[in-house]
Amino acid sequence: MRRVVHLSVVLIGLALPIGAQQVPLSDVSQMEFIRGTGTATAYHGSSALKMTGMKNTEGGALAVLKKTHFRNGVIDVDVSGAPAKGAAEDARGFIGVAFRVQSAARYEIMYLRPTNARADDQLRRNHTTQYSAEPDWPWERLRNESPGVYESYADMLPGEWTHMRIVVQGKDASLYVGKADQPCLVVHDLKLGEIEGSVALWIGGDTEGYFRNLSISEKK
Repeated sequence: MRRVVHLSVVLIGLALPIGAQQVPLSDVSQMEFIRGTGTATAYHGSSALKMTGMKNTEGGALAVLKKTHFRNGVIDVDVSGAPAKGAAEDARGFIGVAFRVQSAARYEIMYLRPTNARADDQLRRNHTTQYSAEPDWPWERLRNESPGVYESYADMLPGEWTHMRIVVQGKDASLYVGKADQPCLVVHDLKLGEIEGSVALWIGGDTEGYFRNLSISEKK
């Protein structure tokens, strides 16, 4: 009976899962910043981590949480992404979470393109959420080889807090956005396989990104 209750909490995407550990984002010394920097700040009335990427770099910026070891489980976090001041016209405010991180260039990731969510172009709306696996399975390859399979629509506003929940089990991962009790994106073939790695916060180029209320529940 206890096992059934635990699974229901993980899958509905609302309450925090049993055993979730809150991860403080105010101590930046517990993070390794790659291609970017981070500062503890206040944003929209909440304590938050602000991330800024370096100019003229590929791959976006990562904040790797040094003490995390994640294979299967649940990651919850509130994110706020928007194009940075002076960003290029095609900037989308890319923001998300990398998991099973092996190195600065090798990781699985689920992320958002907040400015796509309420665009007038339906095709662009369909590209609001994204899964990819760096470096061999970037979004361009996934979109070209499997159109519509690794991205989807979800409603959100750029620059406003949006909740993300990522549920990982084996080669499966599901992304819940906002208060939805059903995932908006389901992946059944995680490209790096069943490995363990770190968790990292991520922003794309030309993005002003904020994170708060991070919790991680690892399923042994």
